[in-house]
Amino acid sequence: MTPSQIIQATADYIRQEFQHDSSGHDWWHIYRVWRNALAICEHEKADRFVVELAALLHDLDDWKLEPTGDGTPVKALAWIRGMGTDAGTCEHVREIITHLSFKGACEMNRIQTLEGMIVQDADRLDAIGAMGIARAFAYGGSKGRIMHDPGVAPQLHATFEQYKKSEGTTINHFHEKLLLLKERMNTPAARRIAEGRHAFMEQFLAQFQTEWENADH
Repeated sequence: MTPSQIIQATADYIRQEFQHDSSGHDWWHIYRVWRNALAICEHEKADRFVVELAALLHDLDDWKLEPTGDGTPVKALAWIRGMGTDAGTCEHVREIITHLSFKGACEMNRIQTLEGMIVQDADRLDAIGAMGIARAFAYGGSKGRIMHDPGVAPQLHATFEQYKKSEGTTINHFHEKLLLLKERMNTPAARRIAEGRHAFMEQFLAQFQTEWENADH
């Protein structure tokens, strides 16, 4: 198969796998990450094939969606190997997906390649701004989490295990992850986009707090 045929087959496969997701990790999230990654890739002159594969497959083994999983990209690797992808590309995509996700405020980012940085940025851009707000509440609802409890303080998790076990409120999730992402973008293009989306989240949280306290009466 040609690279373009592999990408199309992968997109079709992922769309089928995620079309009924209601946690904010649906096909359209993956589609936006894919398109964002391609746009950043154009600026950065990276390996487009690796970027597209990693973007499309990045949630297939996500620990947040697989309760018994640890994020190891078993299904993703099996898919690309089954497509006849060369060993070097398979390993590069595996490495990106393994280290892509946010694992706690104090955990070090282990992404090392330009292609990985691009896909990580694309994924993180979809976690902030208006789309990030919508996805945060969709995910919180899917996990049975309450929106807000003023008596529960946000935590800056020191380890991935602490972050993984956290069952905090959705509003706390903004402080524990989403508001931290602007400063953790890797590429200039992503940093520019993140500025506006970050500001929008701050405005939302300020309005949320005003309405929570009935301070606009």
